Amino acid sequence: MLTTFNNMVKIEQFPTKKTSVYFCCAFLLFSACSTVVCNANDSASDDDATEAVIIHEAEGRVKVGLAKEKPTWDPRGYILFCPCMGRFGNQAEHYVGTLAFAKALDRTLVLAPFRTYQNVGFEDYFLVEPLKQYHRVISMGDFMEYLAPQHWPVGERRGYCYMQVNSESVCDLKAGNPFGPFWDGFHIDFDETLKFELPIYAQDGNLPQNRQIKAAWDERFPVDEHPVLALRGAPAPFPMLEVNRQIQQYFHWAPGIFAEAKGYMGQMFKGDKYVAIHLRTGIDWERACRDVAGIRRYMASPQCHELDKEATNREMCYPSVKHVLEHTRNALQKIGAKHLFIATDKHSYEEEFKKDLKSLKVSVHRLSSDLPMIDLVIMGEADFFIGNCVSSFSSFVKRYRDARNKPSTFWNRALDDPMTSIGEYVAYKRT
Repeated sequence: MLTTFNNMVKIEQFPTKKTSVYFCCAFLLFSACSTVVCNANDSASDDDATEAVIIHEAEGRVKVGLAKEKPTWDPRGYILFCPCMGRFGNQAEHYVGTLAFAKALDRTLVLAPFRTYQNVGFEDYFLVEPLKQYHRVISMGDFMEYLAPQHWPVGERRGYCYMQVNSESVCDLKAGNPFGPFWDGFHIDFDETLKFELPIYAQDGNLPQNRQIKAAWDERFPVDEHPVLALRGAPAPFPMLEVNRQIQQYFHWAPGIFAEAKGYMGQMFKGDKYVAIHLRTGIDWERACRDVAGIRRYMASPQCHELDKEATNREMCYPSVKHVLEHTRNALQKIGAKHLFIATDKHSYEEEFKKDLKSLKVSVHRLSSDLPMIDLVIMGEADFFIGNCVSSFSSFVKRYRDARNKPSTFWNRALDDPMTSIGEYVAYKRT
């Protein structure tokens, strides 16, 4: 991966094999010159070619970085999709399910950008490499730049819609917002569209079911005739299937976001323990929770109660201020934390907290509401977390924490509720 350095004054690039670069690096460590040229290996093939980047620094220090290798075509095929339902929390749940689907079909997943008011590259939020421990992936940018021109060229681009094959409905992947702007972000138009009625809800680890899914898709869309499946939406349900929750362990924040969040954490908490809470208090959420009582599956609610034994209630969805204050106080006392971090879409109850927690000498913190991704990191790294059972934003945090053995609970659930206790996932170690 290319690394940037301070005081950079010049960059030279040339094709070479990795072995040549390592030799070059060793030479540079003992070189006093300010400009060094390493010979390219003339026998390097297109498949193993990379770029060596020589970086000359102003004070005579020279460092070498490796640019990523150009991707090669995967004959097992690809899956593209538009994560175009809802905001980040919903899109993240769809992403997890889509990874399970791509693995079931044994096709490489093209990592679509997240959709806000514009496309935000997957790699702007998350590292790509950890995902490869689960299944083969490639960024959308790399796919369109290196592979699409030859293997998915203009004039041969098909789109696929999940709908009744014999219906009069039109399969239009670009109808409306965000669908149109999403594909337009990569200058993609579809020359042909196809409808399908095939199973799309893959379960991680369920090999018999996944074989059936793959067989159905291979029969309808064999890879030699349909190498790229560009789907209108995500091939995954919302709320997500419980069995797929463990896939979250492969999502790791991009260094820029993680470092920014760590900076805020250092300023606010100074290394001390802290409890993080997520509050949904906007008028839209209040309306959504008004008639929730008795519904067994409501948005992300399956994350915190057993569907066949308990229904969702209003306190899970829109807890009272009294309950929020009491539950938070109990959590702070339980772990001996002296800091509270609040993430919210509207009302933070900040003044109520300051008054209620004055005797405990707890500091109350929150960031601007336009930093939701930073909020996610800070909540994910907290010593204890209380989330909203119905919110997919909270669900992302809970899955992230489960994968790292961090304790969490929800409003209207006990602090040590077995339904919300620490997960048993094996975490990918951050390097």
